[in-house]
Amino acid sequence: MSKILLSKGDNPLDHFQASVDFILKTQCEDGSIPWFTGGHLDPWDHAEAAMGLTIAGRYEEAIAAYKWSADNQLETGAWWAKYVDGQPDMDDDPRYETNFIAYIATGVWHHYLITEDRGFLEQMWPCVESAINYVLSYQAENGTITWAIEHGGTPKKDALVTGCSSIYKSIESAINIAFTLKRPKPEWISGRAALGDAMLHHPERFDQSKARYSMDWFYPILTGVYQDQRAADHIDKHWDTFVKDDMGCLCVSDEPWVTIAESCELTMALIAAGKQESATELFSWLHQYRCDEGVHWTGYQYHLDLLWPNEQPTWTAGAVLLAADALCDATPASKLFTEVNLLT
Repeated sequence: MSKILLSKGDNPLDHFQASVDFILKTQCEDGSIPWFTGGHLDPWDHAEAAMGLTIAGRYEEAIAAYKWSADNQLETGAWWAKYVDGQPDMDDDPRYETNFIAYIATGVWHHYLITEDRGFLEQMWPCVESAINYVLSYQAENGTITWAIEHGGTPKKDALVTGCSSIYKSIESAINIAFTLKRPKPEWISGRAALGDAMLHHPERFDQSKARYSMDWFYPILTGVYQDQRAADHIDKHWDTFVKDDMGCLCVSDEPWVTIAESCELTMALIAAGKQESATELFSWLHQYRCDEGVHWTGYQYHLDLLWPNEQPTWTAGAVLLAADALCDATPASKLFTEVNLLT
């Protein structure tokens, strides 16, 4: 099995330039980044791929991606959950997903951490402000935030652990943007605190049917909800359920399928939990799932010994670059998902 053991000081691009090239090849002329050429786009994965471009120093292309987001934002501050050929897909349960919408703040803050481009931050502020205001407008009195809103404006009934964890990190990023631009948002601070309290102390407020998904396990750590000893204990509690040695992290506990993006995100969660050695080892397993050109597949079905599905998504490439950056400490944004740094 091919292994790449990364450590601080290494240059991720020495190993993963192919991931960058794949994102660039897939990016459309209007700046949008679909899953793959001819595939659909969702706002969360679009931002994930854009972060990969920023890590690689492809700032103009990353800015073009964020400009696409700003140009296609609805008046409400939302985006549709799915776009095909640059247009909203209205055929398959058209909706607005709250964690997709909030994630623009994480991408924008990530870009600023690396570039220190204040003009970019100012330019994207209205977009970030509208997105976070929209998401928090659906926060319930118990602190939770619905995972989606239907086309007609009716919120879905469930709050999800993974989605709310992602929102929690995005609000942190949005607060930091507001602080940097000297545009205080105390309602964002209180909204984040209420969401964090619900996640830390009231798990019964969240849909527990998704517990078979590995993201429900590690996302509270990846996004800073669980920290320190609680994070480390939580990793240990479910490690054997979700991790297959020499393979990676399962997508769901009851299927023989390891996925590269989840494994990359778990790599960062392990660093956040103080488990650097485990993070390095886990990430080293993933390079067996690359094509000859060096681009990662979505995942591996080990009962069938099959790379599946036959796709190489741009968001997987973005996740690889984010995890590699976190391991190498290569950019000023390398700790975004491994530390909580709330500017207030």
